[in-house]
Amino acid sequence: MREWLTSWRFLVSRRWFGFFLVVLLLGVGTWWLGEWQFGRLDDKQERNAVIEANAHEDPVPVGEVLAVGEPVAPQEEYTVVEATGTYDVAETLIVRYRTRDSAPGVDVVVPLVLEDGSTLVVDRGWLAYDGRMADAADAAPPPPAGEVTVTGWVRVDGEGDSTRVSDGGMRAISSVEVGEALDKEVLGGFVELLTEDPESATALEPFEEPDTGEGPHFFYGLQWWFFGILAFGGFGYLAWDERKNGPRGERRRRGTTED
Repeated sequence: MREWLTSWRFLVSRRWFGFFLVVLLLGVGTWWLGEWQFGRLDDKQERNAVIEANAHEDPVPVGEVLAVGEPVAPQEEYTVVEATGTYDVAETLIVRYRTRDSAPGVDVVVPLVLEDGSTLVVDRGWLAYDGRMADAADAAPPPPAGEVTVTGWVRVDGEGDSTRVSDGGMRAISSVEVGEALDKEVLGGFVELLTEDPESATALEPFEEPDTGEGPHFFYGLQWWFFGILAFGGFGYLAWDERKNGPRGERRRRGTTED
């Protein structure tokens, strides 16, 4: 037993202790990255469950889901709502740099003023466009005039600098930023248009079905954990090799002397 322990004594050397710390840090890092990927998978599955529960149900009145100044509850996203009002075409905004199948374009956002005076932010759809962004709103086909009833998917507000409204547009939609820019009382969240009654003379490209795929997170998580196992396995192999054959540097020197 004593001889066996002595044969592994090199593991407490500075070189091997430092090597072990590097492998340990690598293992902790790969474990954390794997957990992060599995956490993203859980988030995706929760979101998919919300979409599947809400996206294809009959529409409900918008007031049952959205309220002025109130954020959208996560479990309410993709609920189909119905609202009646009048489009404020003069306040049309665009969401810049929205591509489809590599084609440049924009989303067209028009506030819908409801009967109670509040405003619903409606993303009416996609417009193929590669001109000056300042002219995009003018290039969009107009929505129906007069009173119109719309249905659409409820979406959560975007966050960050991309939601800031400037020069008639933004990179992502936030009802808060739109309300401040237009000086209107807006309902929290926004709606991606599904139907209009009456219909517009020229329709924008409708929204695609929400993506309910789970992505590669499961396999990425396994991949990170495999890298961690590989690191510890490599450490064990190198330790076993040195115990059996001695330090590699000494082996090279012995080989040179023998030559």
